Amino acid sequence: METKINRPVYLDYNATTPLDKRVLESMMAALTSSFGNPSSESHSLGRQARDMVEAARNQTAKLIGASAREIIFTSGATEGCNLAIKGAAEAYRERGNHIIVSAIEHKAVLEPCKRLQQQGFSLTVLRPDSFGRISQEQVAEAITKQTMLVCVMLANNVVGTINPADEIDAICKKHGILFFCDATQAIGKLAVNVNRINADLLAFSAHKIYGPKGVGALYVRGKSPTVRLTAQIDGGGQEHFLRSGTLNVPGIVGLGKACELCEEELDDKPSVSSSLRDKLETGLRKAITDIQINGHPSERLPNTVNVSFGGIEAVSLLGKTPEVAASASSACESGTSGSNYVLRAMGINEDLASSAVRFSMGRFTTEEEIDFAVERICNSVLSLRGNT
Repeated sequence: METKINRPVYLDYNATTPLDKRVLESMMAALTSSFGNPSSESHSLGRQARDMVEAARNQTAKLIGASAREIIFTSGATEGCNLAIKGAAEAYRERGNHIIVSAIEHKAVLEPCKRLQQQGFSLTVLRPDSFGRISQEQVAEAITKQTMLVCVMLANNVVGTINPADEIDAICKKHGILFFCDATQAIGKLAVNVNRINADLLAFSAHKIYGPKGVGALYVRGKSPTVRLTAQIDGGGQEHFLRSGTLNVPGIVGLGKACELCEEELDDKPSVSSSLRDKLETGLRKAITDIQINGHPSERLPNTVNVSFGGIEAVSLLGKTPEVAASASSACESGTSGSNYVLRAMGINEDLASSAVRFSMGRFTTEEEIDFAVERICNSVLSLRGNT
């Protein structure tokens, strides 16, 4: 009996993940019976909401080895990155006005840095090696007496390459410089512990780990050193006066449950095995000539394959293969022209960059779906190359 395959086969987990049913179930009380404002502690409904938020804060902190008081809830990784970068720049302005950032950060990191540059900060942008990695040595060479912040992501969203965050942080600590790490793509796929990475600030989002959209968390180190931030949203003083506004209780509860599930699965097995990634890569290599795998061969997320198909535009390939949902660029570039800035920063030429497709698998991906995707992609490539 033939296995039923849902179409399109979803291979765009790095853009967003489907909401886990267990997460949805955990959110229902906050959406219905326990609907109070967590700041309204004078009555039981408000206290119920407050308790749900604090339970989620503990779940979120536990996933990354933090304490609950070090977690600030946000509307997502973009807000978290903005609060970390702009908030640190304002709070530590007396230390200097120089920021170091990698060229292949998400736009949620690059754009705040550019905004600060317009406001008088000096910015050094580090180019990665051909695998998409930033080295400890690069950071060390870029540091000046005015450097107050270094921003390097843990894992790249486009090619999946993992950076040596612990080594980079060691250099930062040696010079008394803050280290901000965007861990949005790494959380749930890798075991991330803020005390091993030793980051001062770390951001991530619920919708990348099978939680709801519109909620995320920012880790702010509470000791050794105690990190200060200047709030970017002023109001009622919620979240330790760092992020004012009525808390999104259902979203926060969903984030907490998603973190709990990720911790359970990482203790048992990864939410996505590298075997599926390798199966897809091997299948494409066997059937198609003139392809290039972009990213580090080993220091890479277990779910991500970025492939350049020589002589074919990625948008044409995906347009001809509607049965497979993958990405011609990272979601942050949607609607913009040109090939991916990450690939270009890695030194990949324009033709190969414009032919690159990112496939990313997740918790619900099956081997049958991978086989189906390989078959359909290969057929489309051969057709577009005029071989069929």
